[in-house]
Amino acid sequence: MKKKKVNLRDIDPKEHKGEHSHDDGHNHSSPEELSNFRTYLPAIFSFVMLIAGIAIDYFDAFPFFKGWIRIVWYTVAYIPVGFPVIREGWNSILKGDFFTEFFLMSIATLGAFAIGEYPEGVAVMLFYAVGELFQNAAVNRAKRNIKALLDVRPNEALVYRDDDFVSVNPETVEIGEKIQVRVGEKVPLDGILLSDKGSFNTAALTGESKPDTIAKGEKVFAGSINLDGVIEVETTKEFKDSSIARILDMVQNATARKSKTELFIRKFARIYTPIVVFLAIGLTFLPYFFIDDYVFRDWLYRALIFLVISCPCALVISIPLGYFGGLGAASRNGILFKGASFLDAMTKVNTVVMDKTGTVTKGVFKIKEVVNNSAFAEAEFMQYLMAMEEQSTHPIAKAILEYKADGADLEATEVSEVAGKGLKGTVNGKTVLVGNKALMTSNSIEVPSETDSIVESIVMVAIEGKFAGYVTIADELKEDAHQAIKQIREAGISKIIMLSGDKDSITQQVSKELNIDWAKGGLLPEDKLNEVEELKKQPETKVAFIGDGINDAPVLAASGVGIAMGGLGSDVAIETADVIIQTDQPSKIARAIKIGRSTRKIVWQNIGLAFGVKVIVLILGAGGLATMWEAVFADVGVALLAILNAVRLQRMKWQS
Repeated sequence: MKKKKVNLRDIDPKEHKGEHSHDDGHNHSSPEELSNFRTYLPAIFSFVMLIAGIAIDYFDAFPFFKGWIRIVWYTVAYIPVGFPVIREGWNSILKGDFFTEFFLMSIATLGAFAIGEYPEGVAVMLFYAVGELFQNAAVNRAKRNIKALLDVRPNEALVYRDDDFVSVNPETVEIGEKIQVRVGEKVPLDGILLSDKGSFNTAALTGESKPDTIAKGEKVFAGSINLDGVIEVETTKEFKDSSIARILDMVQNATARKSKTELFIRKFARIYTPIVVFLAIGLTFLPYFFIDDYVFRDWLYRALIFLVISCPCALVISIPLGYFGGLGAASRNGILFKGASFLDAMTKVNTVVMDKTGTVTKGVFKIKEVVNNSAFAEAEFMQYLMAMEEQSTHPIAKAILEYKADGADLEATEVSEVAGKGLKGTVNGKTVLVGNKALMTSNSIEVPSETDSIVESIVMVAIEGKFAGYVTIADELKEDAHQAIKQIREAGISKIIMLSGDKDSITQQVSKELNIDWAKGGLLPEDKLNEVEELKKQPETKVAFIGDGINDAPVLAASGVGIAMGGLGSDVAIETADVIIQTDQPSKIARAIKIGRSTRKIVWQNIGLAFGVKVIVLILGAGGLATMWEAVFADVGVALLAILNAVRLQRMKWQS
């Protein structure tokens, strides 16, 4: 059965404008409309009329309140809440969809009127309407975290054109143009910072409130808020390709990917509802052939109760609402699931495979140790090395050039590259060699044996034909790397594996330091893919792969759950992975697992609650032991309880 009135995919305001062909008189659009008093007015009017009618009936205060006057009174009470539902049921029938909840509620309440149970007929429809209002409030509450992302989408850009900065639509700005961002404004497009430095609030992108300070030449992301001074940025992407636009698109479409549980319940409801309708018809007429004192009115009343109880509201609404709440809670924690199906998949993971560089390490080379065997002071030794490395574009050269050496800078001349070995040149009139052991050996320079046991990348230096020293370069572990591995284990993951393209010796060292079960280095992307494919062949093994989303794209796509670190910087991550860790923090992986499990737990609690209560009251109703009031609880009451249970996801805290 299609639950038409709450389409959880309708997040984009553009899709909301006049697109609802199923207007049933309840609110299904925005929190602003829900806050409008007029939304509740029909239910309030019906409630006042119902209570007044019941009071008059009970106290018999007005003798004339009988016959057609009483019928008209309850009819007037019924119309504000009943007519929209009857109209929706009729529209569904015209479209070929007979067995909707609108049809069930209409038949049950009109049937109650037909047998003279006017207060109960009004009460059932009133409680249904109130349940819808609460339901929509819950849906909008669940949407709030995700819809808040829409507010960070910039709507104007100050672009430099014709010797002045002019305000334009960000969608019209081209790559390479210069834009200006004032204090408190959002950066409209991805780009490179032209100003000396900038401080940004990236909470909308990362979930972290801590300001991010960047230097000239570094990347700036759309949606960040400029906190300090007017800055200028050179755009590197069009608006539609910016980080925030891609993330928004992904989040807006996340609920389109239904979980297997959700799909099953919807298919079940389409079969279950007509069965219940035919059972109700049988409950009305079949006892005539088996019971001596058969009274049509009594059995019709039981059948109407049966119909009210049978409405699968609690199932059809609370389950997608549960998943939607999980998606919203995850996004608030800087974790983006591409759909409800991946929340489910995350709960089944028992093997985590991770890349090294950019996942548990920062992916930035730093000098770890300087060993100076020359006659020079360390600062002067480093000046010789830095003069040579200024001629190189290698990432290791960049790390060496960050060293702060006292004294005047030296300049290298006659620099030539020795393929696969390093550089040769002249600095301060002296011949200098900078590179690996092969370069030293080929120039007959004796290298200390201690260097053979060094795991990290090593840059050796020879000055005037003599070994002068070396520098070790290493990639730093992320601050929360140890914490991440510990928490992944605490989340119940039985096996943690590291696969890296870096040297095997370095991979093994990092693996040992983090207490990872098994590691392998020196792998090409296709080698990683083969390793994961082999793991997947093992029975009961559910693999999640965590990578940086660039060279790991094939593995991210092939694994049971692909988790990308660095959602801000990598287009491939957003395209390929199933889950994006926006903050680059590996500790968020355990939190993602916990959110998935909490969501699934609440969904199954709702399924058990709905089925359990409905079965009990259905049996009581068929046996004549339940009235319309119990039926109302079994339908609307259980739906409300399930919704409240689902909303708990918005308040949960997951430590990591």
